[in-house]
Amino acid sequence: MSSQHPPSRAKRWLGLALIATAQFVVIMDTSIVGVALPYIQRDLGFTAESLSWVFNAYVVAFGGLLLLGGRLSDAFGARKIFVTGWLVLIAGSVIAGAAGSVGAEIAGRAIQGAGSALIAPAALTLLMMLFGGTSDLPKAFAVYGAAAPIGGAAGVFIGGVLTEYTSWPWVFYATIPLALIVLAFTATALPRTERGASGPIDIAGAVTVTGGLAALVYGIVMAPEIGWFTPTTIGAIAAGIVLLVAFFVIQSRSRTPLLRLGMLRAPQLAAANGAQLVLGGAWVSMWFFLNLYLQQVLGASAFAAGAALLPMTGLVVLVMIALAPRLQTRFGAKPLIVVGLLILAAGLLWLSFARPDGNYVVDVLPASLVAALGMSLTFVPSLGTAINAAPPAETGVASGLVSTSYQIGSALTLAILTAVAYGVAGIDPALAELTAGYSAAFLGAATLALAGAVVSAVAMKSPKRVFATPS
Repeated sequence: MSSQHPPSRAKRWLGLALIATAQFVVIMDTSIVGVALPYIQRDLGFTAESLSWVFNAYVVAFGGLLLLGGRLSDAFGARKIFVTGWLVLIAGSVIAGAAGSVGAEIAGRAIQGAGSALIAPAALTLLMMLFGGTSDLPKAFAVYGAAAPIGGAAGVFIGGVLTEYTSWPWVFYATIPLALIVLAFTATALPRTERGASGPIDIAGAVTVTGGLAALVYGIVMAPEIGWFTPTTIGAIAAGIVLLVAFFVIQSRSRTPLLRLGMLRAPQLAAANGAQLVLGGAWVSMWFFLNLYLQQVLGASAFAAGAALLPMTGLVVLVMIALAPRLQTRFGAKPLIVVGLLILAAGLLWLSFARPDGNYVVDVLPASLVAALGMSLTFVPSLGTAINAAPPAETGVASGLVSTSYQIGSALTLAILTAVAYGVAGIDPALAELTAGYSAAFLGAATLALAGAVVSAVAMKSPKRVFATPS
């Protein structure tokens, strides 16, 4: 799947701007709802237990359908699926913003997630088409990678501004103008792609993996409220496991699977996806609980909490664009991934010492900057390793797989650490107990990052270069 004429350098960078915008938006849409949740709960009648599905419906649909998005990208052409994804995302944003009931809101968020699941793997495939085999590929991956944490932090900040000065539906409508801008330039800046090999699309695989992830997250999220050994919790977790096992059985028997299981036997691909899974779990959980600590313990307003994350975001952008590609060229991917996860673990461990009577400068800023440095060093080389380890014909699937790893890691880890945090804090906690719960979550995320560093050090090979050299 390639364009007939190589794009000019200027056209490639315009294309990268659209691809980075896609990464920015799909990650922004995971975080922009956080500040608006109390207002959505009040207006639509969500219960305390069901409110989390405003976040989870998006993440589960996004993570569960990414492999399908990658397969569709390979089968029908990356640009066509990229455009389709934006149209679906716009439709979901309209439904979520205009929702007048709990069911409509959850449906809108799930449709948004489905659109993002089409956009993300197609965007990575288009990036490889534009920059593969050029000396600019590491820099392109750095720009793409930096768009993710910028989107996460911007979502919190923009969500606070829109909720405070307009109304909560605008946290969903904000996606629409960005989508229209990207669509307006897509035909000009992104290469036209041809259809891949024909064959049936594995809908059963998409249903089982999405349903399995949804059931697992539901069971884990609800357990602190209704008990770990209730029929509902046990049934949901058991159903999730059964569906995920069914997914792998279907993949092993299908002639056109969403995920060719042989790909998982490639050591580099498996190790890089493992690093992305750990990174998503540790980083997203840190962002989630740090935002709660700032607002619920330190008493920061929604606007101030969003602003407090900007130094961390600035460091991520600087390191990903200016430093990480140079370090990778000199030392290779594996050392950066291992060292990055160790630094991330150190920053999370530091955050676990946060105090009920703490302050931003002492308890948050330095530790968050250390964690941001670790994330910045890990993201780009693990992403590049995963994409480059796959055959060219399966770039879309590999893109979907690595994005799935990140999203599933974030969804499951956040669900588990939420159960841990509120298990430690208890019902109606005072500031000391609430801080202890958040500290336990930070410590759990640090342990995950440390384990990821150890596994990466053992499982990953050490090629001097991951990105293709220019021909």
